[in-house]
Amino acid sequence: MQATAYTFDPQTRSGSVLLDDGTPVPFDGAAFDAGGLRLLRPGQRVRIEFAEGATGPVEQRRVVLVTLQTF
Repeated sequence: MQATAYTFDPQTRSGSVLLDDGTPVPFDGAAFDAGGLRLLRPGQRVRIEFAEGATGPVEQRRVVLVTLQTF
């Protein structure tokens, strides 16, 4: 799923993204580390993946991967 980086704390490597409908979705340091990134700037387009089998509202699902969106 595509999103836009919204917040990022380089010390904890956690933050949040905004889905295209404006829904904020948090991510933790493990999700950031899984993507192999060094830094994330607000406004960057990213790709996120949720935990397998996750159900319920998207803003309550656990993000397991944050990486840059490439074309």
